[in-house]
Amino acid sequence: MLKIKNLSNSFSAKLPIAAMVIAVSACSDNPTGSTIVDPYEDDNRKAHAFNKAVDKALFRPAGESYGNLMTEQDDKIINNVVENLSTPKKAVNNLLQANMEGFVENTLRFTINSTLGLFGYFDVAANDFGLEPKETDFGQTLHKWGFGEGRYQELPLLGPSTGRDTVGFVVDIFLDPVGAVTSPSVSLGISTVKGVEFVGDRYTYADLIDGVLYESEDSYAASRIYYLQNRRFFLNGGISEADLEDPYATE
Repeated sequence: MLKIKNLSNSFSAKLPIAAMVIAVSACSDNPTGSTIVDPYEDDNRKAHAFNKAVDKALFRPAGESYGNLMTEQDDKIINNVVENLSTPKKAVNNLLQANMEGFVENTLRFTINSTLGLFGYFDVAANDFGLEPKETDFGQTLHKWGFGEGRYQELPLLGPSTGRDTVGFVVDIFLDPVGAVTSPSVSLGISTVKGVEFVGDRYTYADLIDGVLYESEDSYAASRIYYLQNRRFFLNGGISEADLEDPYATE
């Protein structure tokens, strides 16, 4: 994962302003997020073909190997560690969304799991204190601030996204307190653990991913509508499928 360090103070000060300008441009289309806006479908399909080829050659075999090598407990520990590492970034987004309950709970989760949970090895916060993970990101922060969804995008290696979520992904890199204070060697270790977790997720959700990529009539359209439905459900707390276009319709 990209880690950006040692930025100048002037650049860091200008980042929020630049990010907002980019966000306005990226999210100007599809402000209500109720349709599919995909004006660059040809380019997106090329990115999808590339992603599908990489998955077939690398990620799917790696996921199968992960399933053969790792126990369920091993997988749970890796997920716990990665979840703990991402919690400070979530707390920052909670604060930006004026969600004080989420901010307090995520801060407590990180504090408890980093101490009693041995740096996230165990999820003591959830198991003993009832503090379940509170998922959020800067894409959701932009949504809370009123930015539209923007155009659908498929990013090389990163997969399905939207203009708003792409901006959110980039800004989340800068919002990560853990990444800002760790040394290059520690950052490399963190990136390695996150990479292992990604491979583990490929194994865990193999049936779903294989169904979309290799068993659907049009894997691009299927992955597009699956992503948008789930992302909109997460952001809005539910959405009617009638609000989405037929993915197989001629566009």
